[in-house]
Amino acid sequence: MADNDNQLSIRDIPQNDRPRERLELLGDASLTDAELLAILLRMGVEGVNAVVLAQRLISEFGGLLGLHQARFEDLCAIKGVGRAKAAQIKAAIALGYRMSLEEKQPEPVISKPADVYERMGHNLSVKDQEELWVLALSTRNKLLREQLLYIGTVNHSSVRLAEVFEIPIRVHAASVILVHNHPSGDPRPSEEDIRFTEELVKAGRLLDIGVLDHIVIARDGFKSIRQEGRVEFNTIQPRFWH
Repeated sequence: MADNDNQLSIRDIPQNDRPRERLELLGDASLTDAELLAILLRMGVEGVNAVVLAQRLISEFGGLLGLHQARFEDLCAIKGVGRAKAAQIKAAIALGYRMSLEEKQPEPVISKPADVYERMGHNLSVKDQEELWVLALSTRNKLLREQLLYIGTVNHSSVRLAEVFEIPIRVHAASVILVHNHPSGDPRPSEEDIRFTEELVKAGRLLDIGVLDHIVIARDGFKSIRQEGRVEFNTIQPRFWH
């Protein structure tokens, strides 16, 4: 019986039981994760309908979080998915996350290290390459701009400090926060991270731009170099950073 269900196409399912029609009539709460995913996939593969293919994907990657964490190539490798369906899955997850950010914080204010992790940890914690970001903040820690500076192995000795401060200068930022990830999964800052932060603080003094923190994000959480107490930062703002 289960094999017969697998071989049914969506068109063979009674119209009122099809995921897309149920979504329209009853809303998304009436559908399982697999059924919602099946709407994105639209079609299955020979002998397997879209709902069953969606169930296999969820099982293979361990749920929706697993689909988010999966590499694009790993999704493409599943029979019946391919590049177009993999792109649809990744795009849907990204849109859902961006909507959650708009709902929670329409005017982002970064007042503590956990705020940085809440904003960026979702994406950075699952990256398999290093990324270096700069956040430019107003005097009251409103986020003015966030900018990706590097992708790949970030050799701090080759990072030009002028590039770090280019966007903050352009938007007249009062302070900056550096953020990067450790694909190894361990968020503890390296000695190189510490040295680079010290150089950044010195450059900030010359430019009259405060350096609030340098946050390291990984699968195992995050670390604040300011909270580690190993660097003397050039900003003391107890009202806005704690």
